[in-house]
Amino acid sequence: MQVLVRDNNIEQALRVLKKKLQREGVLREMKARRSFEKPSEKRVREKAEAVRRARKAARKLAQREGLIAGPKRKVAAGPRR
Repeated sequence: MQVLVRDNNIEQALRVLKKKLQREGVLREMKARRSFEKPSEKRVREKAEAVRRARKAARKLAQREGLIAGPKRKVAAGPRR
């Protein structure tokens, strides 16, 4: 993984790096590898993740087909005085 540092702005580069690591799931995997996970616990966790993904996909499909309402959109506020 590579992050460019522009104008010696290390803080911004660190923010970008953390965001990339989080998106890739590296931080979650590092946390999981700190301690041993029993095979039975691993099966339970993976099954729960699969159920969560399936429910999310079904919800998205139902929203696209108009069976359920989609997420509420934020209304842009006018200028404050």
